[in-house]
Amino acid sequence: MPGLRIVDAHHHLWDLNHIHYPWLSMRPVPPTICGNITPITDNFTIDRYIKGFGHHNVVKSAHVEAGCDPAKAVEETEWLQGIADAHGYPHAIVAKIEMHREDAQSHMERHKAFANVRGIRQMINWHSDMSKVYAPENYLEHDTWRKNFAMLSGYGLSFDLQIYAGQMRQAHDLLKANPGVPVAIDHSGMPIDRNLPQLKEWRDGLKLLAQLDHVTIKLSGLGMVDHKWTTESIRPYVLTMIDIFGPQRAMFGSNFPVDSLYSDFETLFDSYDTITHDFSADERDMLFAGTAERFYRI
Repeated sequence: MPGLRIVDAHHHLWDLNHIHYPWLSMRPVPPTICGNITPITDNFTIDRYIKGFGHHNVVKSAHVEAGCDPAKAVEETEWLQGIADAHGYPHAIVAKIEMHREDAQSHMERHKAFANVRGIRQMINWHSDMSKVYAPENYLEHDTWRKNFAMLSGYGLSFDLQIYAGQMRQAHDLLKANPGVPVAIDHSGMPIDRNLPQLKEWRDGLKLLAQLDHVTIKLSGLGMVDHKWTTESIRPYVLTMIDIFGPQRAMFGSNFPVDSLYSDFETLFDSYDTITHDFSADERDMLFAGTAERFYRI
């Protein structure tokens, strides 16, 4: 991949001595859909992140909130802005807001005070299997959540939407009603269910979401749903998403350090490179850098 620019569209940093991350601090460490997370329950610094690039030319990055204590979310953004000011990375910050709260708008204003803030995320995965849920209810049906989502456009903020296939039809209706909020579908739409009817639901849901021009997809997080992934096992998922959204609305992300549970950074991006080897230079530049630059305005 000599010369190929990479903008990592999705990564995390954390300092457990500075900000509390409940999911990383529980002892004993509970099982999660990610598997055994013990190896990542220590500090993941900007130096560790950059060192992991190896031979890849990572020119920019987008940091996405990492599940901190909601009371520490603005503090996390302030900490990240300090890192960006000192190191350049991350060039974009996607901050955390509990969008179901009545005071969400005031938090939008506080996060927007930091130069690199571009968007908001609240993980809202909802599933019939309660071991897979990320939220206490399906926030797509929550009136206050929906009202606050609509306010994002007034602040020039995008939204990183982390959902499962079973939520995609509801999400489509909400996003269609709010074309002023650019949306990134996080982690490949999380195809956690792998039988044929469920994969069809995932594919059909992505096709529905792709009808909306302001929706983009992140080709990331596949290790969370395929812990022993190989280039060949993720190839059909990557190619399906690119076929549905096109390179101009698809972007590669590492999801490190979470996906470091399944591979190193070099191996992951080598696989992305192999899978897209036959794409044109312009298409590859969009997938590896240009789409993320446009979406996060960096």
